[in-house]
Amino acid sequence: MEPASGAVMAEENLSDLLRRRWTSVVGVFAGPAIDPAIIRQRVRFMERNIGIWVKAVIAPALFWFLFNPNTFTSLTAPREDVLHYLRNYTLIMTAVTVGYGIVLWGMDELATRFLERVVYIVAMLDLAFLAAITLFCGGFDSILYWVFLGLVIRNAAVIPNAEVQVLVNLTGCACYVLSGVLDIALTRIENVVLDSYSGGPSTEMMQEGASEPFESLVLRVLLLLLMTAVCLGLQVLLDRQRQREAESREFALKQEQLEAAGRLAAEIAHQLKNPLGIINNAAYTLHKTVKEGKTITQQIAIIREEVARSDRIITDLMGYARLAEGRVERIGLAEILEQSLEVAFPPGSGFQVQVHRDYVDPLPSLLGQRVHFLEIFTNLLVNAREAMNGVGHVWIGAKATPDYSVQVTIHDSGPGIPSDQLGRVWEAYFTTKDRGTGLGLAIVKHNAEMYGGRVRVDSEVGKGATFTINLPARTLMRLQ
Repeated sequence: MEPASGAVMAEENLSDLLRRRWTSVVGVFAGPAIDPAIIRQRVRFMERNIGIWVKAVIAPALFWFLFNPNTFTSLTAPREDVLHYLRNYTLIMTAVTVGYGIVLWGMDELATRFLERVVYIVAMLDLAFLAAITLFCGGFDSILYWVFLGLVIRNAAVIPNAEVQVLVNLTGCACYVLSGVLDIALTRIENVVLDSYSGGPSTEMMQEGASEPFESLVLRVLLLLLMTAVCLGLQVLLDRQRQREAESREFALKQEQLEAAGRLAAEIAHQLKNPLGIINNAAYTLHKTVKEGKTITQQIAIIREEVARSDRIITDLMGYARLAEGRVERIGLAEILEQSLEVAFPPGSGFQVQVHRDYVDPLPSLLGQRVHFLEIFTNLLVNAREAMNGVGHVWIGAKATPDYSVQVTIHDSGPGIPSDQLGRVWEAYFTTKDRGTGLGLAIVKHNAEMYGGRVRVDSEVGKGATFTINLPARTLMRLQ
């Protein structure tokens, strides 16, 4: 049993090593994540507007070439069998192309991930079909070799995933080589049959003509591999340049929006705090002048108390709408989560809370002001800590979602939220705590929606509460 288990472990270690090496090699060419809208735009342009029509134009000539009885008049038995399979494959590819055209026609109603998979499959089938036709058009020396190069360029345009793109194009290289090898094998079988009747060429002549096709094959395969690497590199460079330009525009627009909103908030606060200060001073003077009058003194005390309360509310609102400070930047999600944990559970604080993390980099970056995202996660973690009275468990998970956003979940082992309060937890000034302001979760909702995100809470009494935050990885900030 032990030798067998050791062999299994060695095999698993070797497979892990090969997988890591492959990931590291392809990772050099890995580009930034692409917006699904851009992927759909590329598929629409390359496949629906160009590719499907090119296939429709070529199809009649291809059928005439393969099914015309005068095209292949003197084929040996092996090539006759291969031609039979090729004709059947042509009929299958015709049905696939028609179905593909239907999918492309209704692509706006399909999910991007499903559409990508269909494109991958069709790209593989196209390369295999082209290799099969090459077998009857000269093998390695066929003019269809240049179509392989064209398909490499097409794959680079419509396949954003580096690993899949490299895999598809390497499959195309393998199909081309296999087609040429089969052509040579079939040619040798035919020559053997002919030589049995005519005596055949000498061994020296066969060896003399073998080196030139081999050198030509090596050059052609190297050109295919070089084209694969160049197209992938150009795609990555263009995608990164596009991302930099889009982020620069978003940086500038968000910064302008934040500054405008900050100026507005500061002006409102200034206009409100000045009269409140005057009222407070006047009430204080009046209080000193008529302090013998009990009723008047009580009323003035109420005025001062309400003014002070209004001042605290405005101060809180200034924090609630803090837009002027800070700058827009690219923020790592894991980094901001760790920073929030340090604020909510500072070292040496004595809180007996065990934090369970379920997130690893790389995760999409967030664009915005650090303080806004810090407020979101810190308020949720502090809320969980206070609900558990500083003792319990907190689970934090983060992942990328298919719609180019990130999802963060924070679950605590506290007492939970009663069902009659779930709908009110996001309301400003609603609180069940003795010394709470009722603005913590309101700030969470406000900051998330300001960046086009959304928040949700699920809870059951006795089973804790789960807060789910979805934030677009790149989006324009909303100020409404």
